[in-house]
Amino acid sequence: MRLIPWLAALPALGMLAGPFFLNRVEPLVFGMPLLLAWLVGCTAATSAIMALIYLTDPANREPGEGP
Repeated sequence: MRLIPWLAALPALGMLAGPFFLNRVEPLVFGMPLLLAWLVGCTAATSAIMALIYLTDPANREPGEGP
């Protein structure tokens, strides 16, 4: 359970490391250059990971709900 907040670092690392490996125009992904598609995916992953962190945080549970 303690490692779940560390998931928030994954999209940031993806955004920082992605340009070094994916800085090319081809292939096109949904009509976008590869790097732009990667950054859009990292942005979407950030939202999904933050939702997961929120749902697993015990401080966000209502009294009497769950263990």
